[in-house]
Amino acid sequence: MQLWAGLGNPEPSQMRHRHNIGFMALDAIARRHGFSPWRRRFKGETADGQIGTHKLLLLRPLTYMNASGESVQQAASFFKIAPAAITAFHDELDLAPGRVRVKKGGGAAGHNGLRSMDRMLGTPDYWRVRLGIGHPGSKERVNGHVLGDFAKADQGWLGDLLDAVADAAPLLAAGEPESFMTRVALLAGEKN
Repeated sequence: MQLWAGLGNPEPSQMRHRHNIGFMALDAIARRHGFSPWRRRFKGETADGQIGTHKLLLLRPLTYMNASGESVQQAASFFKIAPAAITAFHDELDLAPGRVRVKKGGGAAGHNGLRSMDRMLGTPDYWRVRLGIGHPGSKERVNGHVLGDFAKADQGWLGDLLDAVADAAPLLAAGEPESFMTRVALLAGEKN
C-alpha cells in the first residue's frame, strides 16, 4: 500500500489558497480514479482506492500545515507504510506556476508541512510531488502569496495541471516519476 498525503490547511475559507494545492491534487485523483468517499481518521480525512494494481490511501491532514506530520505518521504507523511508500503533494514557491517536479528526500526548504513530516517520520526519505505556484518576487510577500487564493487568471493553468496530475497518477503509482512528470508536462502544456 502507498500513502499519498496532500498538504494544506483545513479551514473552509482556505480551500482555494495556493498553500492547499496538495489537497486539490488529491481531490482530482480521487474523483478521476473512483476512490471511496472521504472519511475522518488519523487526524485527517482519508479515501481508499486503487490505481492499476496499486492500492493507495489518500490523506488530507486536518492538523494545519505546521503539524501535517502528525496525521501522516499516524496513518503510516497504522498501516505499517515505510517512508519510501509515502508521497507528499505540496505547493512549491521555487517552481513556476503549473510546473511539477518529483523527487525523493531532500530538505524542507522552509516548507512547514515537509518540516513536520520529516520530524514525525524521523526521516526526509519519502517522495515529494512539488506543485509550482510561483514566487511573488520578494521574501516579504511570500506569506500573503501562499495564504492567498489563486487568482482568476490562474484558473486555466490550475485546472489543466490538476487534470494532468490525475490523468498521469498511474505512472506515479507504478514508481515511474520521470514518466509521470513528462506526462503531466505534455497534458498540461497541450491545453495552454
